[in-house]
Amino acid sequence: MRRIGIVTKQNKPEVIGFTRHLAEWFSSRAIDVYVEEEMRGLFHPPLSLPSLHFIPKNDFPEHVEMVIVLGGDGTLLSVAHRVWSHGIPILGVNFGGLGFLTEVSLEEIYPVLERVLKGDYQTKPRDVIQASVVRKGNTVAGFTVLNDAVINKGALARIIELEITIDDEYLTTFRSDGLIVSTPTGSTAYNLSAGGPIVYPSLHNLIITPICSHTLTNRPIVLPDDVAVRAVLKSRQEEVTLTLDGQQGFPLEFEDVVEVRKARGQIHLIQSPFRDYFKLLREKLKWGER
Repeated sequence: MRRIGIVTKQNKPEVIGFTRHLAEWFSSRAIDVYVEEEMRGLFHPPLSLPSLHFIPKNDFPEHVEMVIVLGGDGTLLSVAHRVWSHGIPILGVNFGGLGFLTEVSLEEIYPVLERVLKGDYQTKPRDVIQASVVRKGNTVAGFTVLNDAVINKGALARIIELEITIDDEYLTTFRSDGLIVSTPTGSTAYNLSAGGPIVYPSLHNLIITPICSHTLTNRPIVLPDDVAVRAVLKSRQEEVTLTLDGQQGFPLEFEDVVEVRKARGQIHLIQSPFRDYFKLLREKLKWGER
């Protein structure tokens, strides 16, 4: 690889400093580095390298062969939305919290990059889903999602009702604070916090998890990914929002239909050679510790 993009969590000074070192490391190897235009004024002193390029974030797919994300899972999700349809691999370096997607640690980054530059690496393809909003028979919004599509009520709203069908077969009507439709990748995100199951990320499933259900017998359900999940908002005069990967929001109205199904294509995450998925779970969730 000769053209590398770096996306940085810009509100952390230590990440800015590490971005500088990384750009200099690539420059010493005659590799072109592309960073977001907003980074130009954040380097102190200013960083000027012949192989360093400042470009708008939306132009990354046209220039880079790989993207390195320095931050947390939220930063990686924002990048994934821009590059997933181009098949560009993503290497996540954890500067955030749990970091299930940004699984490479700072101690590992340079040994991992040495392998990547030699072509000695593997990617983990992750399925994505398409979430659409249908209002009075017309599709008014559509989103591509890596983690989850979440229907949730406002802070002052009452419990909402969501009528759920699977391939037009009635499942149930949830009375709850909301609903999560998750991919296996997103099973360790909001889904896990809401009591949903952990699903191995290479499986092909959809996970439906109610948020604080009014009925204790309402439990999460795991479905094959070749079905269409439809949720009809049956509550009036309540503030309800569809949130996509925690990055985008869309306000819903009475009897709006949120339809979720598998999307074409996959996101390719570069795998750390130093840990498998189960080791990652033990590290992040502290399994086995006392």
